[in-house]
Amino acid sequence: MSKNRKMKLYVVMALAMPVLAGACKGKGSTGDKTAPPPQLPVVQLEQKDTSLQESYVASIEAIKNVEIRARVAGFLEKIFVDEGQPVKKGQPLFQISSQEYAAELARCKAALNSAEAEARAAKLEMDRVKILVDKKIITASEYDLSQARVKAAQAKIEEAASLKSNAETKLSYTYIRAPFDGMIDRIPLKTGSLVTEGALLTALSDLQSVYAYFSVSENEYLQYIQLPANKQQESRTVQLTLADGSHYPHEGRIETIEGEIEEGTGSIAFRAKFANPNRVLRHGGTGKVLLNTAMENALLVPQKAVFEIQDKSFVYVVGKDNRVKQRSFVPKTRIADCYIVQSGLLPGDKVVFEGIQSLQEGVAIDPQLVSADSLSLDKG
Repeated sequence: MSKNRKMKLYVVMALAMPVLAGACKGKGSTGDKTAPPPQLPVVQLEQKDTSLQESYVASIEAIKNVEIRARVAGFLEKIFVDEGQPVKKGQPLFQISSQEYAAELARCKAALNSAEAEARAAKLEMDRVKILVDKKIITASEYDLSQARVKAAQAKIEEAASLKSNAETKLSYTYIRAPFDGMIDRIPLKTGSLVTEGALLTALSDLQSVYAYFSVSENEYLQYIQLPANKQQESRTVQLTLADGSHYPHEGRIETIEGEIEEGTGSIAFRAKFANPNRVLRHGGTGKVLLNTAMENALLVPQKAVFEIQDKSFVYVVGKDNRVKQRSFVPKTRIADCYIVQSGLLPGDKVVFEGIQSLQEGVAIDPQLVSADSLSLDKG
């Protein structure tokens, strides 16, 4: 192709391009119309007085739980109770063979009687010697000797009486009674078993009320004790969720706080007391204690409005020009379907409540203000 012909072709193409561009523009002329901004629900943040509820794993313990152990050796002759049986204070529980202890007591009684007889004889001898001394028939040293014999006899009486008392005590240990009202635990031995001194016979739990022990962080502990006196009293009332997830019907009350913060975990133990009239709660059980802490002027943001980027929490805040802007904030804690704001957001801020997945920084929206009741924690 000649050089002149090529130049003519380029000129024709250059002239044709604006015409084609105009044709294309005419075809897509509907794109000139700007789409209206999306309508999205927006909530205005408010401060509210509310109650913060936290749950803590709790271990349940009987107010009194003691091991019943044998204090003397022997054969287990009788078991008067069964496992899981409620008993009253003083009720018989076990009988250990007592023949040898009864025989020992009889020997001790005989020894005491003999010592008392020796003492009486020594006293009579002392009185006789005194008469002879007064008549100067014998010397005074004989009287001193008779007095020493009387004192020795008295000492034998005291020793025999002590042995008798010890034998009586051992005999009493063969008949074991309940030290208080409670519930019998497992009985590992059976009738006829040889029992050694100190052997475990069973355990007894007082279940009229129980303790629930739970640990809170040092930070939560400091927040709790710094509450005003009236708010702290309100926060002492707690609820209990049982291991199966059911709600325990009786409220508990925090009675005391442990004296030291555990170094390894940085936590401190609280103790709450719960009434247990139906004996539902047992020693060694578990559950969750629900602790309500009153909070004044808490700033709440709905969970639906929050998204996370690299472990940081963000919301879309609507500006005066109805354009959204990402803003990070620090949540203090989460409760029900809301976060309590620690920092980063202010009362009066308007945040997008729903539809945040499709938003981008700087996009304009048509905000539809929804009621702040969406933030109510009473639902939880």
